[in-house]
Amino acid sequence: MKEQIEAIQTEALAQISAAADERALDDARVAVLGKKGTLTLVAAGIKDVPKEDKAAVGQLLNAARTAITAVLEEKQVALREIADRAALAGIDVTLPARQVAVGSLHPLTLIRDQAIGILRRMGFALADGPEIEDEFHCFDALNTPADHPARNEKDTFYFDSGKLLRTHTSSVQVRTMETQTPPIRIIAPGSAYRRDEIDATHLSVFNQLEGLYVGTDVSLPDLKGTLEYFLRELFGT
Repeated sequence: MKEQIEAIQTEALAQISAAADERALDDARVAVLGKKGTLTLVAAGIKDVPKEDKAAVGQLLNAARTAITAVLEEKQVALREIADRAALAGIDVTLPARQVAVGSLHPLTLIRDQAIGILRRMGFALADGPEIEDEFHCFDALNTPADHPARNEKDTFYFDSGKLLRTHTSSVQVRTMETQTPPIRIIAPGSAYRRDEIDATHLSVFNQLEGLYVGTDVSLPDLKGTLEYFLRELFGT
């Protein structure tokens, strides 16, 4: 049986070496290690080997199976490398990669940026302020009465400290006038918060953009002209 095992191993290694592709390699594997493979059938006959020879025959079978399996794995790696090189043949790897789509800006962001751009071209500066405000800048400085419904906890988000989430961006106007002297020409875009019922068209947060123009030669026609120009630029003539 020793000679038979050695012959099977020699033949299997030759078939593996001659395999030109992975399909031929798999055929060689099945022929020797498959359910009806030559080495499998020999291993099944070990029950007929004399008791004193079984250990030696078992070692020979295990050694043959290990050697064949190792060569199979090496050959498979080599064949895959060849296939990969063939797949890359004719491909110019120095060509620029295809552009990958990485998403786009939200429609609200697009319209906000467009509106800001129009007003900036008209000479308005961009102003910003805190979203967590105090009652003075959000209500008192705007002459909002103490009993006004907008100041109620049902309409405004209050913190335990007495601070609140601003209900409009008008507080930015107040803070700007506290720190700057006229002429003032600003726009204040940003988020505002109110306790609205959430539905298909309402959330508790929304976007707002407002402007402030303070000067000695500013009149209602300036407001009208500003709005007309802004709307034409935004929506087209």
